[in-house]
Amino acid sequence: MRGDWPSGSENAGGMFLVGLTGGIGSGKSTVVQVFRELGCAVIDADVMARRVVEPGRPAYERIVRAFGPEILLDDGQLNRQALGDLVFSQPGRRAQLNRITHPEIWKLMIKEILKFLVLGYRYVILDIPLLFETQTLLWFMKHTIVVYCDPQAQLRRVTLRDRLSRGRAEARIGAQLPLDEKRRLARHVVDNSGDREATRRQVLRLHSQLDGSLDFLPARLALLGALGGLGYLLARQLLF
Repeated sequence: MRGDWPSGSENAGGMFLVGLTGGIGSGKSTVVQVFRELGCAVIDADVMARRVVEPGRPAYERIVRAFGPEILLDDGQLNRQALGDLVFSQPGRRAQLNRITHPEIWKLMIKEILKFLVLGYRYVILDIPLLFETQTLLWFMKHTIVVYCDPQAQLRRVTLRDRLSRGRAEARIGAQLPLDEKRRLARHVVDNSGDREATRRQVLRLHSQLDGSLDFLPARLALLGALGGLGYLLARQLLF
């Protein structure tokens, strides 16, 4: 299933960036693990986000100045739980945090994309939790994948995994774009409502489809153009 989002890579004549997303408790990490087992190149936006807030990095210093030392642990590391709780119910503060971290995250992602390009990978998966919510990077994705599970399974997993009450789990789920909406927007859907083997078979079929796609017809100029666009977005974030 493919959503109505435009694909800049199609306009550029081919692209091999694949955006992968899901929702809290949908099992996206399981799908990513299978892709990695298949030898696929995966860039995890959450990992990039953790790296840019390490002590000594520019984003870390700006976050401490903006939110105060109370969001630090005793060892000086960022208390991600405290910061998350602070911005969860305050859209303005969350937007402020995003303005600090997103440009730094994009810089790291561009470096990783270039590395995989040089290594000759057929496609690169960008694991981006808020791919459809922010919409910023959709233009650069040739394919989009959403990891879906039914609402009952999602609520059960979030409650058990994060040890949350039903009410708090529902609030966390409700803060994201519904999985049914993401499923409508995505080009590909991996249904993770069942067991791991069923999910694995879906990922294997999808990998075969992507790996054999003609989308890989050497699109170096298209990719460089896309990276230039990412650089432009980064510059706008830094300068305005």
